[in-house]
Amino acid sequence: MANASDISNQIIEAVMAQKLAPGARLGEQQLAMLFDCSRTIVREALTGLAARGIVTVSARRGWYVIEPSQEEAREAFEARRVIEMGLIRCTTDVNKTAIKQLKSHLTREKAALKGKDVGLRSFLLGDFHVCLAECLGNSLLADTLRDFTARTTLIAMLYQSSHDAAQSCEEHVQIVLALEKGNLVLAEKLMQSHIGNVQATLKLDPSGADPLAQLRSALTPLHGKAAGKTGKSAAQVLHTSVRKPGQRSAKTSDDPSTYLGALL
Repeated sequence: MANASDISNQIIEAVMAQKLAPGARLGEQQLAMLFDCSRTIVREALTGLAARGIVTVSARRGWYVIEPSQEEAREAFEARRVIEMGLIRCTTDVNKTAIKQLKSHLTREKAALKGKDVGLRSFLLGDFHVCLAECLGNSLLADTLRDFTARTTLIAMLYQSSHDAAQSCEEHVQIVLALEKGNLVLAEKLMQSHIGNVQATLKLDPSGADPLAQLRSALTPLHGKAAGKTGKSAAQVLHTSVRKPGQRSAKTSDDPSTYLGALL
């Protein structure tokens, strides 16, 4: 019979292997049957994962894997950048045992790249960062990075990252090589570049800050169709109807945007 920790670890591993997608439903009864345990134990595991930001719960819909927003995506990568660069910066020496463990991990990464198990490849590429924290002697940050790596894996799936796995592995190799040579400044710079490269390949919409962007795009006239008597498209009307803080709306009876804006 599995305990709550076993279930949590399995779910995290499945996320890092890209086997659980953002928004995937996690039914309590199904998980209880799968792990041969009570729903109470399953609920304990899911509650813990919710506190760690991996799953979320709805009173009507149940438990689901999170679907990070664009802002949450940016925050997650920034958090990883701060943690991982800081981890290297605070390191004074990397012993031979640590380098040996890291190289062993890289060997498995390279083997996975040549194989057909995409899930294993994805897991190992993400787990490198957890392994690095462990090898540098900080188990607390290793646990933290495991959760952040799972979150950024979900982000990569949700926002269709095009980052090449072989490039990611090569960047890991260069980081370990710098650590082996004792060049911690270079290792830190390489880590910053590596995380930035992964983030840069996400298909984040630069207009995501505009709350009406999706609606404005949907209501744009098709194939240059006439916009109407006002000479404005629906998207333009929506844009002009959004008041800035402290700005009073013009109450003109012949301006249809006043009424449309009030509805929205």
